[in-house]
Amino acid sequence: MEVTVAKSAGFCFGVKRAVDTVYREIESGEKPVYTFGPIIHNEQVVEDLENRGVQVIHSEDELEGLSGGTVVIRSHGVSRDVCEKIEARGMKIVDATCPFVKKIHRIVDEEGRKGRHVVIIGSADHPEVQGIQGHCTTESFTMKTPKEIEKLAINFPELKNKEICVVAQTTFDVSQWKKCLETVKKVYTNVTFFDTICSATSERQKEAMSLAEKSDLMVVIGDKSSSNSCKLYHICKEHCERTFFVQTSEDLDMQEIIHADSIGVTAGASTPARIIKEVLDKMTDMLNKFGETTM
Repeated sequence: MEVTVAKSAGFCFGVKRAVDTVYREIESGEKPVYTFGPIIHNEQVVEDLENRGVQVIHSEDELEGLSGGTVVIRSHGVSRDVCEKIEARGMKIVDATCPFVKKIHRIVDEEGRKGRHVVIIGSADHPEVQGIQGHCTTESFTMKTPKEIEKLAINFPELKNKEICVVAQTTFDVSQWKKCLETVKKVYTNVTFFDTICSATSERQKEAMSLAEKSDLMVVIGDKSSSNSCKLYHICKEHCERTFFVQTSEDLDMQEIIHADSIGVTAGASTPARIIKEVLDKMTDMLNKFGETTM
């Protein structure tokens, strides 16, 4: 039995920075402490923070009843409007937006001031994308498939005569990004491209694919609400049919595990090291017990 863990598994720089920021605010003793949206897409981390008194603000409407306290902006970032509303309530802002996301905010702002319309390649319902949209100074469009880009050209023919800036959600699927770019190039001529997919995301997806290709079973650890974890699962599934998505060690299918010869393990950027260790420990315990019973 061989178990190989991806080197890139677990917290990325931006997520670790955001989570550490919240814990520092708790330790500072200033209360109350809020996060705008769950600090990361991981139920266990969010629950631990709530147990320590951190409250989650789920929408702009919820700001209306608040005043004072500290609001930590999560790694996904938020729109300008959200920041202005927080400040209007007399609340302190601690910005833990990932630097790579901040870079996109600057790009769409600057390109918009040059008169370029913005096309965001990503998921429209993802908080990172919604935050990016909130920094656009011209009209923006969010697409995630080549077909959607083709429909955009049909529904908004006037864009063909406009200058366009194209950026990507930092955690977007690299292979899908390339396909979308090919379509954009076919449809539009006056385009400026910015490859804003995080290098850590690219490396994580590349390593997951390579590991899946040489494993007969893959375990992807992550929260079901985590966009990058779900992408890892789909990438691994394409290259290894026996791919399983687990949030915690409780989700492991041990009957599958004990009958695998080579197991690959990876984890999303919002998966704490503690959960990865718990999954690996449970797998090791069960494999050892299985080995004893078959000797």
